[in-house]
Amino acid sequence: MRDAEHMTTQRTGFVHADGTRLVDDHGPLLLRGVGLGNWLLPEGYMWRFGDALASPRQIEARIDELVGADAAAAFWTRFQTEFVTERDVAMIAAQGFDHVRLPMNARVLQTDEGELLERGLALVDRLIAWAARHGLRVLLDLHGAPGGQTGTNIDDSPRGMPELFMHADYRDRTIALWEALARRYRDDETVLGYDLLNEPLPHEWQYRYNDELVALYRDLTDAVRGIDDRHLLMYEGSHWATNWTPLKDRFDANQALQFHRYWCPPDRTSIAPYLAAREELGTPIYMGEGGENTPAWIYAATRLYERHDIGWNLWPWKKLDTLTSPLSMRVPAGWDLIADPEAQIDAGRAAEILDDYLAAAAADACTVRTPVLDALFARAPLTLPGWAGARHGEPALADTMSAPMADAVWDRPSGAPYADGESPGAVLAPGDALRFAFAERPGDWQVVADHPGSVDARWNDGHVVVTAHAPAVVHAVSVRP
Repeated sequence: MRDAEHMTTQRTGFVHADGTRLVDDHGPLLLRGVGLGNWLLPEGYMWRFGDALASPRQIEARIDELVGADAAAAFWTRFQTEFVTERDVAMIAAQGFDHVRLPMNARVLQTDEGELLERGLALVDRLIAWAARHGLRVLLDLHGAPGGQTGTNIDDSPRGMPELFMHADYRDRTIALWEALARRYRDDETVLGYDLLNEPLPHEWQYRYNDELVALYRDLTDAVRGIDDRHLLMYEGSHWATNWTPLKDRFDANQALQFHRYWCPPDRTSIAPYLAAREELGTPIYMGEGGENTPAWIYAATRLYERHDIGWNLWPWKKLDTLTSPLSMRVPAGWDLIADPEAQIDAGRAAEILDDYLAAAAADACTVRTPVLDALFARAPLTLPGWAGARHGEPALADTMSAPMADAVWDRPSGAPYADGESPGAVLAPGDALRFAFAERPGDWQVVADHPGSVDARWNDGHVVVTAHAPAVVHAVSVRP
């Protein structure tokens, strides 16, 4: 890992839309970020918990049950203090990221009566100060709105329904919260923008409350713009930010539209609707969450976004025992007793295990998953399947493989390597080429093909270009520093 004390060049000026580009005082931006998931809105899968302990409320109830209310409150205070520290921010900057996306739970920032919680806001202030010190920006993301905008565990909805769209009180509290955030940060250039609602209205809710979502976006826009006319506003589509029907009309002159992409072919077909919306509306677009996959998929997806001038954000920075995030926490001894909601355990022993969890969360105690970082930033060493290379015209990957592509090749949330023969090769006709982009010229490269003499590989304009002189199937390209 590169020197974590390296300071990135400080960008200046508010990020804003200029046609279909995002810019600041220095000119056009291609955002490269990472999400600070689990910190201000815990998600059970990042703790290696099952469905019964998936939401913040469920996790909190389990820890309350294990150690008692007072000790649980002390644990959460320590968790919010220690899970993300300045060391994390320094490491993020050192790797080459330029921003972080901060998922926030309204319950951390606002009481049930709508009063602001200064302690929660102070956590956001502290992160922004660290980010400024290390040359990063912060995208504020309302991941869990009052009442819940998804009705699933990821928004901490109290009754498993998107009650934000069912009850006026939750709607009013959401508007008031964004007004408070806009008032607090309107003069802060370190704040990249305001991501108004994460992944609203999945599944059947996307149809039932589409009009209510559009109306809320308009009211949020008016509320924020009454206070802050400089920060970028981001709008996410419904159904996990993939359905842009609610975004068919512009909301603001200074806006960007956000989509999320997981477990799909990393080819142009997966982003075509968003590219079309960019041109039709003349608005910037941004891939705000993606990852949870193999380094090969992460490499191919990230290069796809960058070819199309789309900024991106990997999800998430760290979690327990993972191959798919930049940092992997070790699993504390006895963790299965915490993770099993039926397990009975002495409060003292439970407290020891939870203390060990917090120790494991320290950035320097984590294992760095270098292949994930190298894939994101196109740095050698990397071994990539043939399908990770770009082709002229960008045909659908399904039309270019030597065999049908199993869903498990794209749907790989474990990040586990592909088994021999699991990932088909890329079929090339004479004259076809695959282009593999890299941040700098590798020291060496090797191509694995059915007929090695039928292809050659050369460095050209930031790419290792594999060209076929006869029919060929390319299985892999490996590069070394």
